[in-house]
Order: sequence, then C-alpha cells, then structure tokens
Amino acid sequence: MTENSVLAKSGKADRAPDPARILALLAKELNVRLAQVEATVDLLDGGATVPFIARYRKEATGGLDDTVLRNLELRLLYIRDLESRRAAILDSIAQQGKLDAALEQEINAADTKQRLEDLYAPYKPKRRTRAQIAREAGLEPLADAIVAEAQCDPAQLAAGYINAEAGVNDIKGALDGARDILSERYAENADLLATMREHLWNTGLLYSRVVEGKETEGANFRDWFDFSEPLRTLPSHRVLALLRGRQQGALDIRLGLSPELEAQTPHPCVLRIADLLRVGADFGADAPPRGRWLAEVCRWTWRVKLLTSFESELIGRLRESAEQEAIRVFAANLKDLLLAAPAGPKAVLGLDPGIRTGVKAAAIDATGKVLDTATIYPFEPRRDREGSIRSLAALVARHNIALIAIGNGTASRETEKLVIDMLEKHPEMTLTRVMVSEAGASVYSASELAALEFPDMDVSLRGAVSIARRLQDPLAELVKIEPKAIGVGQYQHDVNQRELARSLDAVIEDCVNAVGVDVNTASAPLLTRVSGLNATLARNIVAWRDENGAFTNRKGLMKVPRFGDKSFEQAAGFLRIPDGDNPLDASAVHPEAYPVVERILAKIQADARAIMGAPGALKGVSPSEFTDERFGLPTIKDIFLELEKPGRDPRPEFKTAQFKEGVNTLADLHPGMILEGVVTNVANFGAFVDVGVHQDGLVHISALSQSYVKDPRDVVRVGQTVKVKVQEVDAARKRIALTMRLDDEGAPTRRGSEERRPSNGDKRKPAQPRSAPPAGESAMAAAFAKLKQ
Repeated sequence: MTENSVLAKSGKADRAPDPARILALLAKELNVRLAQVEATVDLLDGGATVPFIARYRKEATGGLDDTVLRNLELRLLYIRDLESRRAAILDSIAQQGKLDAALEQEINAADTKQRLEDLYAPYKPKRRTRAQIAREAGLEPLADAIVAEAQCDPAQLAAGYINAEAGVNDIKGALDGARDILSERYAENADLLATMREHLWNTGLLYSRVVEGKETEGANFRDWFDFSEPLRTLPSHRVLALLRGRQQGALDIRLGLSPELEAQTPHPCVLRIADLLRVGADFGADAPPRGRWLAEVCRWTWRVKLLTSFESELIGRLRESAEQEAIRVFAANLKDLLLAAPAGPKAVLGLDPGIRTGVKAAAIDATGKVLDTATIYPFEPRRDREGSIRSLAALVARHNIALIAIGNGTASRETEKLVIDMLEKHPEMTLTRVMVSEAGASVYSASELAALEFPDMDVSLRGAVSIARRLQDPLAELVKIEPKAIGVGQYQHDVNQRELARSLDAVIEDCVNAVGVDVNTASAPLLTRVSGLNATLARNIVAWRDENGAFTNRKGLMKVPRFGDKSFEQAAGFLRIPDGDNPLDASAVHPEAYPVVERILAKIQADARAIMGAPGALKGVSPSEFTDERFGLPTIKDIFLELEKPGRDPRPEFKTAQFKEGVNTLADLHPGMILEGVVTNVANFGAFVDVGVHQDGLVHISALSQSYVKDPRDVVRVGQTVKVKVQEVDAARKRIALTMRLDDEGAPTRRGSEERRPSNGDKRKPAQPRSAPPAGESAMAAAFAKLKQ
C-alpha cells in the first residue's frame, strides 16, 4: 500500500514544517551560504538580537551585516508561515482522501502563499455555492459530457437531466447548472489563475472615478476624479492616495484593460481564458451550439468569477507593495533623524514658540538635567518684547548657555528674531541658535513618560525641555516619542500598523546599538532599546542606579534584579561606562573578548589607558596573531579599531543651518532666491525642505541633481542642510517649488501627479506639489462605465 493511499485512508498525516527546507529556501533567496543561514537562525532562535549578531558573531554568520540580517529575520518569519501553511494544506487534502503524488509534488513546489492558495482552492472547504448545488442536483456528468463530446448539442444532452425533485425544471436550468460547475472549476485552475494574474498585472490599468455626488466633499482627491494608470507603473504614494480616496467614499476604483481593449467583443480576457483552457469555445456568429455554449461559460468565468476576484486581489497587491514602500521610506527617514549629529554635552536653552500662550523656555545642563524654566510673552496680546529679552538674557547668563534650540512650529521665525535682538543687545554672549524640529514634542509633553520624568512641571513647559534635549542628543530624546508622531513618514496611518511598528522598532534598535548607551545617564526608554534589554530590565537598571549610585564597571550590571547571563551577553557590549574602573568598559569591546585585549597588551607591553585612542599605538602588530578557536580575524580587527578609536560615534559632525534673515513668510519668497534649508522629509517623488517660512517647499526628484536620480535618498537625507533655489511660489495654495539645481531657470517641470505630504498633526503644514491633469478623459470614462456593467 502506498503512502498516499495510507494517508487517504487514515485521513491523518504528520507534516511538520521541514527546518532543512526552510534553511535551503532562505539561502537561495538571499544568495548566501547555507552555513551562514544555519548559524544566523540558530542565534535568532536562541534569543540573540540582530545588533548583537551583526557586531559580535561575525565569525558564525560569515560577516553578514545588519541589513542582510534584518531581511533574513523577516523572510524567516514569512517562510516559516509558508511552510506551516503548506503542511496544513497537505493535511487537509489528505484527510479528504484527494491527495495524490502529482498534487503533492505541485504543492511542495509552490514558492509563494498565493500559489499555495491557488492549488488549494478546489479542495478548500467553502460555503454552499451555485456549483455545489448543481453537483448535488446531479449535473456534473452533464458538464463533463459537454466538454468531452466535441460534436454534441448541449441542449439535447441537458434534456436527459431534467429533474423537478432536484430543482432542475427545464433545459435552461440544467445548462445553467453545468455552466456554474465548469466556471467554478476553471476559476480554481491554478495554472489558469497564475497566467491570467500575470497577464493582468502586466497589461491592466487601475481606473479611478469620483463617486457621484461626492465632487465637493471629495475635492481633495480631484486629481483622481477621472484617472487611470497601468498597474505596474503606479508609484506607492499614488496608490495610497487613491486608496485613501476610496476609503473616504470619494473615489470608485476599478481594474480593467485599456479603453480600446475594453471596447472589444468578445473581451480579450475571455478569449485568453478560452485559449488557455482549450475547451472548444467558439465566438463566431455561426458557431455550433457546443462552441457557443462553451464561449458563454468562458464569459461567465471571467465576468462572474475572475474579474471581481482579480480586482480585489491585484488592488490588494498594489496596497501591500505600496505599504511596504511607504514603511521602507518612513524607516529610512527615521534612521536619518535618529542618527542626526548631536550637539553634545553642552548647556542648552530650549524655546517652544507660541503666540497667545507665550514662548516656553527650559534651560538644561550638559547632562540634560533641567535647571530652570520660564514663559515669556513677546507677542500678541501682551507684546512684552523688552521684558522677554531681559528674561532670555538672564537665563543665558545664569546657566552659561552655549546653544539655543528653537522649535520650528508656529512663531518660530518670530522667536528667532527675538533671540537675534537679544544677541545684538548683548554682544558679549557667544552662543549659537539652532532651529529644531518640534514634531512629536507635544505628544511627549502629555505622555505618561513625561509625567513620570517631570511630575511637578507644567505640560506646556515639558515641550521646551524635549526641544532642548533633542538638540543635545536627538537619539536619546526621540526614543521617548512614538515614532509615528515624529512626522517623517507618508500615509503612515493608512499602512499595516503591525508591520510599521515592527519596522520602526527595528530601526530604533539598530540606531541605539550602533551608537551605544551610557548606562549611568541613559533614560529607561533609551535602555529599553538596547540589545537584550526590555522595559522591566531598563527600569531595574535605573532604579538600581538611583539607589546605589553610578555603575563603576560592566560586571556591576549583574547585581541588577533579573539581569542574568543571557542579558549580560546580549547587552554588555552596547552599554558604556565612561571613566569607570576598566577603560574597556567605555568601548564597544565585549567583555567576553577582554582576554584577547589582555594578550594584545601583553604583546606590546602597554597599559590599556595608555593605548586607547592613541594613534599608532598598535602599529606593527598584526590582528592575525591573536586569533583563536573562539575569536576570528573579523572580531580581532574590530577590537583593534575600537582600541584606536574607543566608543566611536557613527553620527556625523554637528552643523547648523542658518535661515536667511528677513525671509519669514511666503510673501518674502520670490523666484530665483537662493536659500539655505533643512530637509524635513524624503518621499519617493522628492524632498521637503524647511526654508524658514512655516511651509516646507518641495524639491521634486527631477530637481535634486543635474544627473538622473532613482531614489531621492541617494542625494538627500532627513536633517541634512542644503542650498535651494526658489522656482515658484503659489501663495493661494501655500505651495513652494524648489530646486537644488542652482543653475535652473524658470518654473519647474511637473512630472506626473504627486500627493501632498500628510501633516500628521504637526503645527506646520508642508507645501503641496501640483498634480498633472488626467489625459484621455472621454475614453477613460467610457471604459470605466463598461467596467461597471
């Protein structure tokens, strides 16, 4: 008795996902060696984090970097889900007694979830369909006979299947039942589905039209009121804009071919189905009865079974792809923001601008400790400008302020002018003013975390503290804020929230561990992001530190409640202790590798404090001399680099952008003006730049460089200071067109419809690029009408 027949008879199977198969699939997909995948998966399954594996397990993984490791981690989840689903499908079909060797081979060869579901469709338990009712009425033999007998007359065959008791009252009823059976069978043909799906993806168009009566209510989506574009060329931001319009009830979205093809009779997709199935369908006017009837079956298969299904599926595919791209862009922007240059341990005065409610001020020392707060009222209605200048000057002098951080929201330029006036009155003050993004500051101010940090401080003043601290150390401060509130994403509320959170959490984890954390000054939210730590351990570290004082060495971490060996292994290398007992504790050298450093020191007969940071101290010593069974050349080279530059920070040098004086509003801008600005957001169609007028201008992707730009992030990053030229100002629509091609003349060239950048609740709204009007309106309207028939 064969295995298949045993399965069919018993209805049971044991098909747990095969780990070896999963590893092989990963190695092939990522184009890396199987041994690298095996080692990485073992480490991940053992609780190791990606930052730890990337930094301290290079020998095991063959030097896979964090980007590859993140991709491997993500694909591992997908393939494990795929294999679990494969096993469940095989078991389900086996329990039905319908699993044969050929089908099992096809299912085992399926490399996507979509292909698996296509193969499973005929066997998937489903609610009672028209085809099932027809089978119960005994009409399946009729359907099979019509297909098998090339010269038959379907009506004559159907006459023998009339059965009033089964609900088949006449020839038409019998033929309709046979049609339902065949159309369901064809619509569940995995090969037909795969071919048609690919054909529609390559040739199909997405049509959008305004919902009748929603012209005024949906005015924000007027660029899509009569629009179409090929599926495969639709950019992610445009897809999300269309889907948002549909979700808000303003747009009706349909899938179809070009207007010319949609007008053909029979429909090209119906002809393609007939050709792929080779069932003898004949669309000619003088076709024999069987050919005409099979042609109707093919039409029914397309119109009733496949069109709606493919429309939903392919729009879903567009959505998924667009969401992935939006999440990728958001994550990339967040990484740039988190790794922005820190001003460092300097006393900072943070100003949170406001008009009626006043300008909130907070002075912090070099460690971020709040020294003083105040609220000044230089604007309407009090207009106490002189008193405000005196208050600011007093704060600066009292606390030896080196930097003034000004939030870039409402009244930011007016507040900056106030600071300039103060400096003119006090030329002895040598300090720098910096515009700082205040995105998310209000969210932090009202958060539970802020309440715990500053229980006795007014909510309005907490924002000024956040602004000051994010200039000092953007990473340490921004980790306290929900990433979605920082405002560097697009359509972030429209995408898969679980995937967005996973991606952003991974970015924050990578950034925090790339920089390292001072365990004696870090907040609990920052410590939470360290490899191997969680919120409980982070709080325990802070509590132990508050009770016992600063840690003097990494070994002291083991005294923290619930801080075990595994946590120490994963976290110790990323936790730094400057000026501790052991100078290595201030570096990225992991404690497990301290014996290697001792061998190096013994070789050169030197003290760690003497060589750390000393150029040329290790000259003439080869890393290969210190490799052993545990530590290979990659790790030894990292140790050498760390001894030469201990605790090196991957972030760039701190620089500031200076907005042009006298340019405070849109009215102050004119074409041809060259300004300095800061990139606030990067999208697939260009970059938004703050030039100090409360409206971000857009540098279209075509205006980023003299050469072709595929991805704007190849040219600019969030937080980067750039020089731009004003090309066009639309004061009525509050839009600014900028270019980084400073030799450009005239108005910008529009390349397709681009969407506004969502404000995400920020005080400042960005400029909105224009959209190109749709072409071929009448043809599209006709095609759209046909699609709805």
